[in-house]
Amino acid sequence: MSVKPAAISAPFAGPFALGTPSVPGQAPFPALAVAEGKVIDLCPAFAQPELTIRSLLERWDEVLPRLHELAGDRGQAWQPLEGLRVHAPIEPRQVFQSGANYRQHVIDLHVAHRAPDDTRTVEEAREEAAAVMDRRAAEDLPYVFIGLPSAITGPYDDVVLPAWADQPDWELELAAVVSKPAYQVSVEEALEYVAGYTIANDLTDRATVFRRDMPQIGTDWLRSKNAPDFTPLGPWIVPAGSIADPGDLRVTLKLNGEAMQDESTKDMIFSVARVVSYASQSARLLPGDLVLTGSPAGNGMHWGRLLRDGDVMDGSITGLGAQRTRCVAEAS
Repeated sequence: MSVKPAAISAPFAGPFALGTPSVPGQAPFPALAVAEGKVIDLCPAFAQPELTIRSLLERWDEVLPRLHELAGDRGQAWQPLEGLRVHAPIEPRQVFQSGANYRQHVIDLHVAHRAPDDTRTVEEAREEAAAVMDRRAAEDLPYVFIGLPSAITGPYDDVVLPAWADQPDWELELAAVVSKPAYQVSVEEALEYVAGYTIANDLTDRATVFRRDMPQIGTDWLRSKNAPDFTPLGPWIVPAGSIADPGDLRVTLKLNGEAMQDESTKDMIFSVARVVSYASQSARLLPGDLVLTGSPAGNGMHWGRLLRDGDVMDGSITGLGAQRTRCVAEAS
């Protein structure tokens, strides 16, 4: 199921974006979208019936000029986006997630997760968190872990809240989409491996982040972040060349119409390039992989208001369009 988006043709930066819509009852197709709210099926345009967005990215440098040509060709078989279902724009093989990457967000979580017997004042706790982040930035150590592609859902699809998730929370994030294999790339060259950007809402069940049965092993990201539907993605992949500065974008999430997150990517501790480079030092990034760059301040733990049945989340990032998802309690 899905909710009707506020504006399915929400404007994105540049002449075109890539997505994966479908005609009701038919298979999804790789599409080129223009801001007027129209799309073309890229399979006939490239004469490749099995074409996918991921296979396009595998030849990104080769196909990018052709995509620009198609975007300006009004003789193509354009169809209105209205009436189509918009799915997640890509099926990645790997999802790299970055935690604790927004200064204000980390401070808020540090204060929210204080032990009941912690005698520090709020101000003292915030100062300690700020010092920790300054040290991490100086040591150039982003925090990156692995997510599952099976958690991805469409940008307008319902999010099922598992019955076991006592504290489901939102985390709207800028996601970089990898264009070519990247292994041990430098910070200076890292953005050369980014095809474009999209929106990800990296939901987290706060109650299961830490293993209470064995605190020595730390966080449990499998349990807390990878339920089906826990990563609404899209609607579009906007080419990197259309985003002037990924370090200066507005990230906004509204819950039932009320702004909860409203922050600039300027608040990131580690830039997109630093996160991509860091992930590539240990793993080989593949075309179509996602590198999520962390969530800004304003999560549910900060507000003391977590997700529940019937909630509607509207997420947007400058130049990338908007997504709208409704929360639905898991059927008992």
